[in-house]
Amino acid sequence: MTTTNRTRRAPPLRRRTLLAAGVAGWMSTAPVLNVAVAATAKTPFRAADFDAWAERVAAERMRSQPEHATSMQYFEGPLQDRLDGQWDDLSRATALAELARDRQALAELDRFPREALTPTQRTSAALIAWALQQDVAEAAFLDHHYVFEHMGGAHVGPITFLVQEHPMRHARDVRSYLTRMAGLPALMDQGIVRARAAQAKGVLMPRFITETAIGQIETLVAAPPAANPLVISLTERMAGLSDMSDAARRRARTQAEAIVAKSIVPAWKRGLALLRAQLPLTTDDAGVWRLPDGDRFYAARLRANTTTELTPAEIHAIGLKQVARIEGEMDGLLRQLGYADGTIEQRFRKMDADRQPTDAAPQVQLLDRYTAYLRDAEARARLIFDVMPKAPVEVRREPALTEPTASAHYTTPAPDGSQPGVFWAPLAGPTYEIADMRTLVHHEAIPGHHFQLAIQMEATDLPYFRRRQAFAAGSAYVEGWALYAEQLAVENGWYDGDPVGHLGQLYGALFRARRLVVDTGLHAMKWTRQQAIDYGITPQEVDRYVTWPGQACAYMLGRLRIEALREKARKELGERFEIKQFHNVVLLTGDVPLTVLEQVVDVWIESRRGAGSGSATAAP
Repeated sequence: MTTTNRTRRAPPLRRRTLLAAGVAGWMSTAPVLNVAVAATAKTPFRAADFDAWAERVAAERMRSQPEHATSMQYFEGPLQDRLDGQWDDLSRATALAELARDRQALAELDRFPREALTPTQRTSAALIAWALQQDVAEAAFLDHHYVFEHMGGAHVGPITFLVQEHPMRHARDVRSYLTRMAGLPALMDQGIVRARAAQAKGVLMPRFITETAIGQIETLVAAPPAANPLVISLTERMAGLSDMSDAARRRARTQAEAIVAKSIVPAWKRGLALLRAQLPLTTDDAGVWRLPDGDRFYAARLRANTTTELTPAEIHAIGLKQVARIEGEMDGLLRQLGYADGTIEQRFRKMDADRQPTDAAPQVQLLDRYTAYLRDAEARARLIFDVMPKAPVEVRREPALTEPTASAHYTTPAPDGSQPGVFWAPLAGPTYEIADMRTLVHHEAIPGHHFQLAIQMEATDLPYFRRRQAFAAGSAYVEGWALYAEQLAVENGWYDGDPVGHLGQLYGALFRARRLVVDTGLHAMKWTRQQAIDYGITPQEVDRYVTWPGQACAYMLGRLRIEALREKARKELGERFEIKQFHNVVLLTGDVPLTVLEQVVDVWIESRRGAGSGSATAAP
């Protein structure tokens, strides 16, 4: 899974939807004549005008998203320092103001003559158009996102952000950390207002999600300030700061404990009171079909996450077909290992259970194994990639607060090099998913999320705003690439001699195929939570899909589209096709809708016809 930058954090309390024709128009090389373009004839167009406009719009967007600006260190000097102490504003008034800004930006974008833009600018324009159209088209669903969902809601997402993503390079970062801590009560109160407004419109979380959120808050408020994860993280991370004295560190810790006791705990108790009051009003219905206009909301979420126009029924059918194919492959390997009796799920679980660690506390050994797989993947990747991230990547254990409910995920390296890319591995136990450890490394780190996100950040041929992800294109590109990376490892023999690891990879693919079935089942076909569990998905994962409708469909659909583009290029280029070149094109384009990526690949294929060999490194 990808985050914001937790390859990707919870969907914001904002909006989204794809207007594919508008995006395709921006990629077209054919002249487009309309009133807006004709009006520009009086003033000669300069390519630099578009670049300046795009960077200005992106900067405005990032100023309104302090958390993302911190993750990307988007600005410099006093402005970035100020943003590092702020939170994204959750108020409805801010959401409406941002919608007005996005509509204005779309109108301005339409004034640029498409035929005069460079290929890179056309890709940038298509990405911007898609992101803005998403926001505007989902304006009707501002109150449909769950404010206090257990993955990244207002009570847990900001804490995870401070612990995992807030930089800690010098004493100034400690001050901004404390400022953000002091701002948490106001953020909680904004969340309470939004949750009450949603409730008034008939939007409540399912009972089981509400109960999980209540338990999370109860755990946090019951702990003494010294044991609060914010205090623990601050203490640990500032220990290595060279510009802080021991006395300054003690003062910072004392201040943090006071903020927890006097401000955060009372605010979280206010949130707890709201959720307890809502609990009797909730039901166990899992899907968003039960919400007002829930079918349209789910359709919008699917378009936003998959960047396709596939219907729930079509996605469901694709999932069933992929499940049957992958289970057939797994059956043969399981039989080779002596697991012939029972369903695929039963046999795989038995195989994994037979390989559980015997130590009472095996987390250190498991982290070492993850690291060994990571270094192995680094060496192997050089054979099929000639563009590699400069930023390092490492594996860390998920923090205790979120470990019981977290999925494995990745956070991007700090642009200034102060923090590496990190694959966060939940290791709560008492059982561990042993077979898929290698494939998790391939998905979250190499050649998955770390390659895609770090290379995008380092791609100097891309405009600054694309390198720093000011505009994101849903999950299909990022998660599709990560799942493609898992399959790429198989195709290149990385699992030779490791049938257990190969089964882990296949099970991961089966898991993503099942999610197409389960996500559409829950949200469009009125499946119960238990039906989803019975289909082979763990309760923890089912709750994630309940919380983030449509997001789970991005993985397999994205992978299938990237594989289809590769095979199209292989077929049309024949002997001129080189896998390293294809990977360069996909990675150096960066995060774009799949419709845009397809047109970028088409342009690259055409450029390779009749051309000599050599690596394609220019970013579109």
